[in-house]
Formats: sequence, structure tokens, C-alpha cells
Amino acid sequence: MEDEILRLKAEAEAALSAISQAGELEPFRVKYLGRKGEFTLIMRQLGKASAEDRPRLGKLANEIKQVLEDAFTARESELKAGQARAGAVISEDLSLPGRFTPFGKLHPVTQVMEEVCSIFEGLGFAVAEGPDVEVDFYNFEALNIPKHHPARAMHDTFYISESLLLRTHTSPMQARVMEKQEPPLRMIAPGKVYRCDSDITHTPMFHQIEGFLVDRNVSFADLKGVLSIVIAKLFAPDTAIRFRPSFFPFTEPSAEVDIACVICGGSGCRVCKQTGWLEILGAGLIDPEVFKKVGYDPEQYSGFAFGLGIERIAMLKYGITDIRLYYENDLRFLSQF
Repeated sequence: MEDEILRLKAEAEAALSAISQAGELEPFRVKYLGRKGEFTLIMRQLGKASAEDRPRLGKLANEIKQVLEDAFTARESELKAGQARAGAVISEDLSLPGRFTPFGKLHPVTQVMEEVCSIFEGLGFAVAEGPDVEVDFYNFEALNIPKHHPARAMHDTFYISESLLLRTHTSPMQARVMEKQEPPLRMIAPGKVYRCDSDITHTPMFHQIEGFLVDRNVSFADLKGVLSIVIAKLFAPDTAIRFRPSFFPFTEPSAEVDIACVICGGSGCRVCKQTGWLEILGAGLIDPEVFKKVGYDPEQYSGFAFGLGIERIAMLKYGITDIRLYYENDLRFLSQF
């Protein structure tokens, strides 16, 4: 009887392993595991065994049947899964276009920031970065803006304490760099700046690049030459430029730099308020008082400085009329860049 049970087990295992299609499973189940199957019949014959062998043979038969049932269930799942995969492959329409996976791009402000930095680096300017949280001395006093100076009214400043603030420009890097290094110097300082202002052309946080050059016998002509090259590379080689007298506490003389309106070409439109010109940056020769603050001799050295807002440059390059579009995370807008 035991040999018969073991023979039946080997036969059933061989038959199960030979099954390659789900449709062959049911005949196997009926033949070996059904109510009238081979194992049911052999269980009924256990009554003919001796009383002392009957428990052992019954236990062996039940264990083998359980093993085969588990193997049958596993084989059934395996074949159905394979059938489902095959069906999925067959159901694919190979004439359909492939799925497009979108990929990220640099923000337009970042693109313009990198472009401007690249132009200045090509002219030999090094890049310096400083803290967003600045001390009053570097943000104001080292730039010839002492306490109660009327120029402070030009900045709506975020104060953290009496002596700490969110920097209103990246110009503090002038004093920080000049304190540690001797001329000649050619530096730009890109970064975020903060002011209490918000409308279609201003945001509380924006990006600026401050630049300065210090050496012997630096003149306003050097400033005009550098800025003319940068503007030609940023916009177009034939872009018209003009310098208007202005005032900044840390430069003397000072100027506002305008370019011919990129929208109307200088003929006059709503964007340029019919003037034909657009302001893009402020600049000037570094005030001797700034040199004295950092220990430079203004009789020996001279230099120029300039500052430009990246968002404004990007608005002019791309014809954007509302600065708030940069920060609303509207993919319809951002994906254009």
C-alpha cells in the first residue's frame, strides 16, 4: 500500500510539471485530487490495511495529497499570470505613438542669471557670494549710507533686529571682498535680495547681480566699455545705450543705464511709456568714502560698480509684463522657457 501511495505521488508530480497551459489544470485536478480521483480511491482502500499500519499510511496519504494541492495552486497561479502577461502584450496597439516623459528645465530667472554671470566671467570677473542675512554695517554704512542718511528711505528693508536685516542688494560684497583682498579686483556678486515691495514689476524677493572693478586709473570710460559689451551680448550687438545722470550714495558720479526699447525698437510704446527707452541698471564710479571704509587709498585706486536686477533683464528679454508670473508656478508659463 505504501509503495502504491509513493508511486501515485511521483506520477502526479510528473503530470503537474508537464502542464503548460491553464486548460490542462482541471483534468489533472479531477484525475488526482477530485472526489473520485486517484487519491480518494486509495484512501478508501486503507481499510484493507492492518490495524497497526492504517494510521501511518493514512497520515502519509494525507500529507502527500496536501503537498500536491499546494503545488497545484502554485502552478495554477503561475500559468494564469503568464496568460495575463501574454494577453497584455497582445492587446497593445503597436501603432500608437510612444508615451512622452516630460523633463525639467531651468527656471527663466536662473537661465538669465547664468547667462549674465557667464558673460562677466568671460570678461575676467570672478564670482563672490555672501549671506542673505546681513549686518547693517555692510548693507548700509560701508556703502556710505550711515544711520539717518536720507538714502535709507530708498530701501523698504526687512529688519530682523536693530543691526541685522535681509540684504536689500548684493552690494555689501563690495566691502566684504575689499576688506580681505588688495586691488586689482574684478568681481560680481549674484544672489537673492529682499525689499518690502510687491506689484506687477516688484516682488519682496528678487535676484540681483552687483559688480565692481578696482585698479589704478579706472575711469568712467572703462565702465561704459564693459557695460556696452555686456548689453550687446545680452540683447543684440546694435542695441542703443544711453547713460543718464543719477545718484547713488556709494558711487560718484552715478548713472542710470537705458537701452532702446526691445518691444518697439525705440519708436515708443506702452512698455517704454512712449519714451523709446528702458532702464536696465544703475552704475557709477566708486565713491572715495567707500574706499576709506575698507582701508583703500582713494588717491591711489579708483573703480566702478554697477547693479542689475535679473528679473527685469528677463522681462525685457522675453517680453514679460508681470513679474509675479515667475513665482506662480504656472507650468503653462514656465514651460515656454
